[in-house]
Amino acid sequence: MKTVNCNQQHTRVLHAAYQAWMNAAGLRKARLRNKRFTYGDQWGDLVRNDEGRVMTEGEHLAQQGCESITNNLIRQLVKTIVGHFRTEHLKCDSSTTGTNTVLDLVRECNELDELDSRSLEEFLISGCCIQRIDTCHEPGSGEYVRVDNVNINKMFTSTMNDTRAWDCELIGQLHDLNIAQLLRRVAGGNQRKAAWVRKLYTDGAESRLADFTTRLGADSQLGTDFWHAADGKCRAIEVWTLESREVLVCHDRREGTLTVEPVSASHRWKNRPDVTTRWDIATVWHCRWFSPMGDLLTEYDSPWKHGSHPFAIKLYPLTDGEVHAVVEDIIDTQKHVNRMISLLDHVVRSSAKGVLLFPESALPDGWTWEEVRNCWSNANSLLPYDPSNGDNKPEQINGNGTNAGAYQLLELQMKLFEEISGVSGAFQGKDPKSNSAKIYQLQSENANIALSDVFDTFEAFRRQRDRKIVNS
Repeated sequence: MKTVNCNQQHTRVLHAAYQAWMNAAGLRKARLRNKRFTYGDQWGDLVRNDEGRVMTEGEHLAQQGCESITNNLIRQLVKTIVGHFRTEHLKCDSSTTGTNTVLDLVRECNELDELDSRSLEEFLISGCCIQRIDTCHEPGSGEYVRVDNVNINKMFTSTMNDTRAWDCELIGQLHDLNIAQLLRRVAGGNQRKAAWVRKLYTDGAESRLADFTTRLGADSQLGTDFWHAADGKCRAIEVWTLESREVLVCHDRREGTLTVEPVSASHRWKNRPDVTTRWDIATVWHCRWFSPMGDLLTEYDSPWKHGSHPFAIKLYPLTDGEVHAVVEDIIDTQKHVNRMISLLDHVVRSSAKGVLLFPESALPDGWTWEEVRNCWSNANSLLPYDPSNGDNKPEQINGNGTNAGAYQLLELQMKLFEEISGVSGAFQGKDPKSNSAKIYQLQSENANIALSDVFDTFEAFRRQRDRKIVNS
């Protein structure tokens, strides 16, 4: 098959996709930091020491003679919220099973409860939840709807300000596929096209990639993850764009139908007095698959009844187009808790305690200091000394380190963590501090109110996903 070079429009689309992916670099960086803190790596932020050398907070603390201790409250918070979602929200879904056979079947086949729980966890960490709803065809199995969670590192979108994502005009996904998966996606059962695609990824692919990114004006160093797949797989770039087209709205009075046709089909209605036509502009979601070398692998309009792209997406809170995750709000408090615990540990370890004052004149005849040390450190040992020396006898000195209010400050930070996150002890099911059942119930209800925005936003995402499932 003859190589098909991207025309100017296709090149603009791929360049816009690359720019959208690069624009989300800050979001990916923030997500990586939030993920580190969620899963216990909480001393990795970079700081400068007194000499100006850049190092992690853990290294800086070790340089000062302190041990970095982690008390991971964020992980427990995330598990509590996801657990609440499983027990309360998914339980409600189970009670409605059987009311919509399409959703019930898709939910069971795709294990949507598990997918949604992991998607909620991602939503808390990154402020984003993205799922792909696709219609798949398996030889011998027929057609079925498949739902998958999509990693934010593989996604890109145009700038959006509408929390419903209705102003999205470009969205896409990076795919890492083996050659068989790629050919099934883009060859369309055409053996000649499959051979052409296979050749694209084998004959001088690296040199063609370097040449194309140079012509495109892309930064091959900063954007390497956009162009290259891991583990020797083939990178394919799927881009959906919202496009405008000229159409004819045709009203067939005899048949009583209203259809939308391309302008190029106007000759079909010239000699049909019973058909009235009207020119108009229609918007269509159009998909293109590119190789990282700039080749257009395949393209098509949205094949689903909903007429849109296959992604359900929710970004939180999207104020002025910005994304801020729940975990982001409590990182500073988590860091203060870790510092307080490390400080208290350092105070306890460095305080004078268990010191033995042993006068030299009281040293028993024939004993060495090493023997005295060993005897004193062992239980049930017998250490002789000469009482004729009067008050010169061994004496144990115990000193308590001062906390300088560190315990009170640690307790304050723990309370602030609950206040900021909204996950109180009552929400976690802890034993009530008050004997009043009414007060405990009120605390639990207040916790639900504090997190209702998170749960309701995620439920809106699930409804959006379900609508696309039904209309696939």
